[in-house]
Amino acid sequence: MTEEPLATSTATGTDAPHPDRWRILGVSLVIGFMALLDVTIVNVALPSIRDGLHTSFATVQWVVSGYALAFGLTLVTGGRLGDAYGRRRLMLIGLAGFIVASAGVGLAPNAAWVVVGRLVQGASAGLLTPQNSGLIQQLFRGQERARAFGLFGLVVSISSATGPVLGGLIIGAFGEEHGWRYIFLVNVPIGLAAMVAVARLVPQRPRERRETGARLDLLGAALLGAAVLCVLLPTVAVEGGDRLPLLLLVGAVPLAWLFIRRELRLVRTGGAPLLDIALLRRTPGYANGVAVGTLYFTGFTGFFLVLSIHYQEDLGLSPLEAGLLMCPFAVGSAITAPLSGRIVSTLHRRVTVLALLTMMAGVVLVALLVPDTSLDRLWLAAVPATFLAGLGGGGVVSPNMTLSLEEVPPRMGGAAGGALQTGQRMGASIGAALAMTVYQLTAAAYDGGAGLRAALLTGLVLLSASLAMAVRALRHHTEA
Repeated sequence: MTEEPLATSTATGTDAPHPDRWRILGVSLVIGFMALLDVTIVNVALPSIRDGLHTSFATVQWVVSGYALAFGLTLVTGGRLGDAYGRRRLMLIGLAGFIVASAGVGLAPNAAWVVVGRLVQGASAGLLTPQNSGLIQQLFRGQERARAFGLFGLVVSISSATGPVLGGLIIGAFGEEHGWRYIFLVNVPIGLAAMVAVARLVPQRPRERRETGARLDLLGAALLGAAVLCVLLPTVAVEGGDRLPLLLLVGAVPLAWLFIRRELRLVRTGGAPLLDIALLRRTPGYANGVAVGTLYFTGFTGFFLVLSIHYQEDLGLSPLEAGLLMCPFAVGSAITAPLSGRIVSTLHRRVTVLALLTMMAGVVLVALLVPDTSLDRLWLAAVPATFLAGLGGGGVVSPNMTLSLEEVPPRMGGAAGGALQTGQRMGASIGAALAMTVYQLTAAAYDGGAGLRAALLTGLVLLSASLAMAVRALRHHTEA
């Protein structure tokens, strides 16, 4: 497949870097920040949404989980559509859906409309997010690509950590009864400005270079979507207290097997697969990178969720105070994410291993100090421990993406990046459900502090599994 003309030809016939590549990346990162921010910004708003709409906690939980569910379902398909039809078109379509859905949630008259709007928001974010990695694959090479992924990793970490802070600020400014609505309405002007920037900066793929709709693997997309649904829907249901959908888990493996068989057959017969499964076998570092990222997000996501609930429900802090207590994570990430992007080409997996060890040390400190600290001394305990966790967290995402996609051909950059991020979204959903289940069960048996500690230690076990995969990759790289 011919790539989009994201490079300019020189007089010698070689391709020069696109002159607007950094400006295009800037617009792309703003969009990525907006989409990923909506994963965590609602965490501090859950009590306000529940009270404002006079609904149950189980229903409100879908505001978080429904977004993650739809997000995870559309990532790979969104990436493949971007590979086929061009990043610019998919970014504009995704932004349009995201803007309309954000307005719908902000103006929703009841909880049902909020949940539906969040599902549309998540699906639109799934179309948008893979275009980030796809553009980086096409626009940048060598050390510049590592720096670009470093900036993308910064966006991932900062969006996760600043979500609660921004949510708390908005609720504090507009009041707890209706302030949560402005969390979503603020996306409208930002999204409209982003659409103008995309239309002006991101090149359009010539019509003759687009793939036809008949070549898109719709059956493969349906099989993969059904497999992801069988994993994510039970985690969403468990958070809401419903155990029956757990039966869907048994369908995940056969559906994934059917998807793999179909994709391999399409490759053999010269078709256009949704995702070239051979990437997992022949592309150095890709399969391991998917495992590292999935396990990291499974262990990491519950960190903010249970801290936010503990600070507000158990300690009685306001949404803004809870958000500010988690802000040091963002500060730490802002320091290490760009730095890790610059040094990953030299230190390789050593960066990921060191970052995971640092983050785990921070989480251990939070688990040891925060539950037993009095309210008047909470800042002294929480801020340095959370900052240390952020220093580690900022060095995980971008190096892992750089190393995972390093050898992936640009023609599959969107789909491969989408698969990598699907693993992250699935891990995030499972991790959030697991953390909340452990927290609630332990808190019911003992107290909120014990629930927080149990949930964080559960996350540490999963982060240890991510660390083990990173060490394995480092050994393979050293031996090679």
